[in-house]
Amino acid sequence: MLTVSGISKSFGGRTLFEDVSFQVNREDRIGLVGPNGAGKTTLFSLLLKTDEPDDGMISMERGITLGFLPQESAPIADETVLELATAVSPEITGIRRALEREAAGIHDEHGHEDIHSMQARFDELGGYKLEAAAKKILHGLSFRESDFNRPAKEMSGGWVMRAHLARLLVQEPDLLMLDEPTNHLDLEALLWFQDYLKGYPGAILMISHDREFLNQLVTSIFEIRLSKVFRYRANYDEFLVQKAAAEAQHLAAYKNQQKDIARLQEFADRFRAKASKASQAQSKLKQIERMEKIEAPESENKEVNFSFPQPQRSGQRVIKLEDIHHAYGNHVVYTGVDLEIERDERTVLVGPNGAGKSTLLKILAGNLPPTSGTRTLGHNAKTGYYSQYRVEMLQPNRSVLDEALDTPQRITEQGVRTLLGSFLFRGDDVFKKVSVLSGGEKSRLALVKLLLDPPNFLLMDEPTTHLDMASIDALVGALQQFQGTVVFISHDVYFIRAIANKVIHVKHGRIHRYGGGYDYYLEKTKPISERAGLTAGSGMPQAPKAQAKPAVPAVDRKEQKRREAAQRQARSGEQRAQHQLVKSLEKQIQALELKQTELAAELEKPESYAGGRAQQINRELMEVVDELAAKTTEWEAAAVKLEELETPESA
Repeated sequence: MLTVSGISKSFGGRTLFEDVSFQVNREDRIGLVGPNGAGKTTLFSLLLKTDEPDDGMISMERGITLGFLPQESAPIADETVLELATAVSPEITGIRRALEREAAGIHDEHGHEDIHSMQARFDELGGYKLEAAAKKILHGLSFRESDFNRPAKEMSGGWVMRAHLARLLVQEPDLLMLDEPTNHLDLEALLWFQDYLKGYPGAILMISHDREFLNQLVTSIFEIRLSKVFRYRANYDEFLVQKAAAEAQHLAAYKNQQKDIARLQEFADRFRAKASKASQAQSKLKQIERMEKIEAPESENKEVNFSFPQPQRSGQRVIKLEDIHHAYGNHVVYTGVDLEIERDERTVLVGPNGAGKSTLLKILAGNLPPTSGTRTLGHNAKTGYYSQYRVEMLQPNRSVLDEALDTPQRITEQGVRTLLGSFLFRGDDVFKKVSVLSGGEKSRLALVKLLLDPPNFLLMDEPTTHLDMASIDALVGALQQFQGTVVFISHDVYFIRAIANKVIHVKHGRIHRYGGGYDYYLEKTKPISERAGLTAGSGMPQAPKAQAKPAVPAVDRKEQKRREAAQRQARSGEQRAQHQLVKSLEKQIQALELKQTELAAELEKPESYAGGRAQQINRELMEVVDELAAKTTEWEAAAVKLEELETPESA
């Protein structure tokens, strides 16, 4: 499908690629990895033809389509979120707008036959199914129905990137190229996206620092190293094992060759002055020259060996929230929430976007006073909140090193530079002024400062954003050493598994606690989520299992049975009503699908364009498409609720 043959590329005297060749075939799942600056983004630019190689050639099969999601920014105009998500090609967008003008009675300069041709072409391109597909994907990426008709430029950069991601998924290019696609996703949207990509019909080439995401999706790793691209038939964890074995073999071969060279050189040095041995000595030197030299193994940064300062010990109960209510205007987030966090707990907050995870984190940190309720900090507990606001506390006129050294803790400059290096501030980077740093660099520097003087109650909102894998490992190492309490939000499953020993699921203004790590949480939520056809972790948590009941007198037992029978009858009635609703929605959807087919067929008939009938048909067809998407969403919600009602209470 795509062939790279012997390409080379240099920038400013530095060679990024030298004689690189590889192929990408249909349905390949490839992760592109390498340290920052290795050339991952440059390779994407070459494949997309926005840059040219110095030598070599990149060729693609005729008709192959490419779709690209950049890491940070993508263009937007005046379109709505839904219009952006359905703008899969200029042709479809142009035809759609022309048909909408016709439906509104605005006539362009074309005849009925042209309208008929446009309609047929729109149908051939799948235009009528486009909007329903886009709405489904937008829902999966955590957009609300009310967001669909909002101007995209009113939304934050992260949400705009999600809308562009939706557009690519609707478009389904033959090769989907993604640069850090999980950066702007919460955990729920990430899990949906991950599950969606498992069934993606085209090839995928992605840059990602999320190793769990790579493990779940890729079957090959392209590693950029030593100006080459090395291919491993493996997911990320298997790649690490294969790479370690290859490096061990490389090191052994290099050492053996160096021993041979030293032995031959020693013979030549010893005997080259003797006439009887001079020819043999010269032969040994030529033997060294003829050798195909094995390059010295690349020296890579290993795990950071740094002893992090530890905070003062807090009391057993770190914080207590009682009867917390919170609302933003008319939007109620929490009603009557109670929560206690104890010392040494490492708690991750999970749940759908907009559920209130960040709000809860800010209330715990004391950065956001609740509308009502009590927040009580435990004995000797000191909070530290890591979020973007910490960036504003950095001094712009200081260097990176001076800013990091500004800590009450006694830490050597070498120790600080070691930690800065693990968070990508290496060499002369430490002398950069804070004012010239990018947003991601400032976030990393704020994280370094927090680790150099940590509180005993640490609250973190998406701390792994802007970090590469080595830096994530450094953060994991720091937090595993940390002798304090942590509450955090993250979409990085590897990071969650490495840190969390407790999970709090936040949804619909309620919190549900799980007394184990992320895998324990998945196990406890699996029965309902699997039966409802949801991605692991996105379903509602199970109700706690009923506790064993003490023996009760016969009279009480009789009354208890009567109450239980009444409850079963009520539940059965609710199930029947919900079942009828699901059936009713299914019939409505079938009728709408039939009507959509009939209207599309009508538009294909030339006689429909007599007397302006086509405009009316087109208008009706657009209404049917909208109603079908809405009814499908209703049916999905009703089906999930029915599954929950049909689940035995003891499950």
